[in-house]
Amino acid sequence: MKVALFGKAYSEDQKSYLQLLVDELAKRGAEICIYESYYKTIASEISFGDNISFFKNSKGIRKNADVLFSVGGDGTMLDTVPLVRNSGIPILGINLGRLGFLSSVSKDEIVDAVECYFNGDYNIDKRALLQISQPKKIFGDVNYALNDLTIYRNNAAALITVHVYVDDKFLNSYWGDGLIVSTPTGSTAYSMSVGGPILTPGSKNFVIAPIASHNLTVRPIVLQDSSTIKIKIQGREEKYLVTLDSKNSAISKDDEIIIKRCGFNVNLIQMKNKDFYSTIRDKLHWGVDSRN
Repeated sequence: MKVALFGKAYSEDQKSYLQLLVDELAKRGAEICIYESYYKTIASEISFGDNISFFKNSKGIRKNADVLFSVGGDGTMLDTVPLVRNSGIPILGINLGRLGFLSSVSKDEIVDAVECYFNGDYNIDKRALLQISQPKKIFGDVNYALNDLTIYRNNAAALITVHVYVDDKFLNSYWGDGLIVSTPTGSTAYSMSVGGPILTPGSKNFVIAPIASHNLTVRPIVLQDSSTIKIKIQGREEKYLVTLDSKNSAISKDDEIIIKRCGFNVNLIQMKNKDFYSTIRDKLHWGVDSRN
């Protein structure tokens, strides 16, 4: 079994959990292929055996991994998407961060999660992505996102107006700080913080949610993800900020943005004792009586 190990940051309080993960993989004879820059960060802290190799990019991981273990938080998980791309390599998220909607395995569940994976006792959760088909190359060849696309004003003193069309039909003009277009996965991220609805992962939808709308009657809207969304920007500035998950780029107000559902999914590993609803209850403390 070839296991790719990906992470970004490291802190001393992670040491025992990360060492436990490496040891559990070694016990099962896994070939560990670790992200090279991450290895340089942890090499003096974590003991590895001889059965390791390294990868730097998506090409390296395609040849050296049956599965990718993401070690960190949800931000780390998002950064695995440009690595696995359309390879179909499943991702298991181990949460050494805080909230962890995507990285659903807690640090105290590492042993059980590794055992479940090697025993085949898990489910594959197929997550949809959105992609920008225009402007081309604004984010290079990684023009897709697991969570969301956002548009921000570039000047804190000036409003932005975002005109949105769905399948070439005019939807609305949004006056405010910006706009979010999210996938079901992204519905529990930035979109939720501005009042957007929570969508189950299998729902075939996009959410359009305004950021600090100056029209109080405007609310988030749910669309079919078979729709094509076209966005035009109007305002005083010449440039505006567009983000695609953790990536960002400047865009001209003359550029039209076209968003569609991506042609492939990302495969997330879900332990059989967990599901989306249990994650929501756990992370958002649903069902907990906080009146006392």
